[in-house]
Amino acid sequence: MLTNLNHYLNELMLYIPNGEIRQRDFRNEQKWISSNYKFGMPGKRKNLKEVIWNVEIQPFYLAKYTVTEELYATIMEKKFLTPINDRKPIVNVSWIDAVNFCNALSDALGYDKFYDYDQQSKLVVCNHRSNGFRLPTDAEWQYACKAKSKGYRYGELDKIAWYQNNSNERVHKVGEKMPNDWGLYDMIGNVWEWCWDIYDEEIFGNYRIIRGGSWAEEERGCGATCRRKSMPEFFIDDIGFRIARSII
Repeated sequence: MLTNLNHYLNELMLYIPNGEIRQRDFRNEQKWISSNYKFGMPGKRKNLKEVIWNVEIQPFYLAKYTVTEELYATIMEKKFLTPINDRKPIVNVSWIDAVNFCNALSDALGYDKFYDYDQQSKLVVCNHRSNGFRLPTDAEWQYACKAKSKGYRYGELDKIAWYQNNSNERVHKVGEKMPNDWGLYDMIGNVWEWCWDIYDEEIFGNYRIIRGGSWAEEERGCGATCRRKSMPEFFIDDIGFRIARSII
């Protein structure tokens, strides 16, 4: 278990400078019918509409790794059947689990909670003036992933990511592949990462955005601009998350 949490977090969190990012997606204009399927089917191409928008990014902190089993176990007081000191990402966590972890970590270090969470209604409200831990926004995630790069990826895929072709069908330790120019590891591949944002409330209800691809994902799904979605209660063995903090 982690013996010096403050030291670990100081080393983990990296400063991300301000900037601007252009985002693009293809939205399905047909009404969504909810299901228990992992991500949701993309629909027929003729029903998709390209949407492009720009987002200004304020400076913030982002973890260089996704949350590991060790950190999650330390904060949430969980026990695992396998050793947790080998730096593997925590998986099988829902978006709700990730939000609760952020609040628990803030509590542990004496920060204000970033989220107000109602257990009954499942409603989550942000405290934007809080200095506590949170999930990155969709735009922040993409901006940080791309760093100084211009393409779909910040490097050659096999050098920066664990994905379907090289993962041996399993999750890997964090930080084994090359980082991007800002020192962030595994932004692409290894595990999908929950972001704060609702994908499209009018069409898809409360589905939240996941980013980055995973050890089980095909090559085409592992890129800085690939956006997927899932129910906030959903969990599986290739989705984890990365923590952020606002600069107040």
